[in-house]
Amino acid sequence: MYWEVQDALLEDVERIEIIRGPGGTIWGANAVNAVINIITRKSSETHGVFATSGGGSLDQGFFGFRYGGGNGKSLDYRVYGKAFSRGPEFHPDQQHFDDWRMGQAGFRTDWDLRSRDSFTLQGDLYNGDAGEKVGLTTYSPPAVAYVQQNAELSGGNLVGRWQRVINEGSDLQLQAYYDRTNHYEPIFGEKRDTFDIDSLHHLTLPKRQNVLWGAGGRVSPSDVTQRIPTVVIKPHTTDKLYSLFVQDEVGVVKDRLWITVGSKFLHNNYTGFELQPTVRALWALNSRQSAWAAVTRAVRTPSLVEEDLQITALVRTNPPLFARAVGDGNFTSERLIGYEAGYRALVIPKLYLDLATFYNQYTHLLSVEPGTPFLETSPAPAHILFPLYLRNGMLGNTVGFEVAPDWRPTRWWRVQGSYSFLHLDLSRAHGSLDAWTARSTEGSSPHHQVTVQSSFELPKKLEFDQAYRYVSALPVQHVRAYSTMDSQLAWRLSRFELALVGQNLLQPNHPEFAGDPGPLVGIKRSVYGKISWRRED
Repeated sequence: MYWEVQDALLEDVERIEIIRGPGGTIWGANAVNAVINIITRKSSETHGVFATSGGGSLDQGFFGFRYGGGNGKSLDYRVYGKAFSRGPEFHPDQQHFDDWRMGQAGFRTDWDLRSRDSFTLQGDLYNGDAGEKVGLTTYSPPAVAYVQQNAELSGGNLVGRWQRVINEGSDLQLQAYYDRTNHYEPIFGEKRDTFDIDSLHHLTLPKRQNVLWGAGGRVSPSDVTQRIPTVVIKPHTTDKLYSLFVQDEVGVVKDRLWITVGSKFLHNNYTGFELQPTVRALWALNSRQSAWAAVTRAVRTPSLVEEDLQITALVRTNPPLFARAVGDGNFTSERLIGYEAGYRALVIPKLYLDLATFYNQYTHLLSVEPGTPFLETSPAPAHILFPLYLRNGMLGNTVGFEVAPDWRPTRWWRVQGSYSFLHLDLSRAHGSLDAWTARSTEGSSPHHQVTVQSSFELPKKLEFDQAYRYVSALPVQHVRAYSTMDSQLAWRLSRFELALVGQNLLQPNHPEFAGDPGPLVGIKRSVYGKISWRRED
């Protein structure tokens, strides 16, 4: 997954759902800790013309437009386009390599074919580049050269979805999509085509049963281009995934207690058959309070990285010593058993509280197991090689909770917040020789996170929004705890909106993670202005 190319026109987004905990029963493999589900608006909700443009210190320039039309009944559509240019972040060594530019266009069409049938067709095309810094290791001479170069990104997708309403409480959906990804970096290039089809049948049965079941299949052939001799990956692969799931929600006590039982059954070309069951309970204590609990099994399946990737890095030049991470097909799925419980309450008419707790048991986690060093004579010159095999030698647990209040002191002021705590306890499984991964993982996840969001609707059609966040330290990555704040002042007229936005305002820059070679990259304080115009039909 190349996250830098997952984008949409923000004004077309209806809502973003943050679904806590393992979601493998519905969403499939790799939905281990949470799911972020982005849902866009129907075409009937985006009639008219919309245009926006702006720029500033870091977001140097951006624009977007959308035109939507239709009759609001049987046929609606929209087309859109957007582009941006983003400057580099703060680099103590003045190596400003991480600028970023993208352009994207797309469409969506919704048909109501009959009173019971609807069809959606949508697609996107994108092109751009993202700056990066990578280390290129060579055998002859034994050296590492750091290269600053753009990753070239392009691709597109097409999605079709048909839905039929069978009767009240029952419907049938069929979705198919095609995705093309072109991704070229200094160390490798990849062309990937993905074909996917999914079906979903929702039906209501007697005795308060709400059943979901469906099946799906995905075929994803990939062609990889090797660009340097120290990064070796299979040139041609085809990932295959087939799945079946069923879930039944039973109303045990009318309007009081519901039990949900289900499982995902899937088969992939790396580990074969996988099972992801869940049992959930929801108890409505009264009209203002509810409690819930769940037990779920989820897996993260291997990818091409663990299956067939070899990366070699220089350790010492005299005598030449290299370390090689080896994915040789002996990595199995990482496994999780998750236990969750939560409580939701409307404490007073203007205060809502959401509390969630979890305890997760992980087994077969990724480890890096040292092998026996040996003398490798090809490629020349002869050198000592220290192999590091990707295995499943780690296990452990996480425990934590999150509390999220939502308070509306007045009709013109809303305050939302959250505090989350996370504790990790990882260790080596029997026989593992990995001496680093447990400490690295534990020291790369924040134990405490706090967010506070405040929104004021002021007179004269002004809106003032602030967002504060605190994240505790990542000691292994040498990232200290930090606090920062974003703010927006917007003036909404009949068709125009003017906005001034500041981001990361509490300090000139601060690091949030380690990644690129060299010193830590700092996230800059930035400001930009935006003007938007809309005409609704």
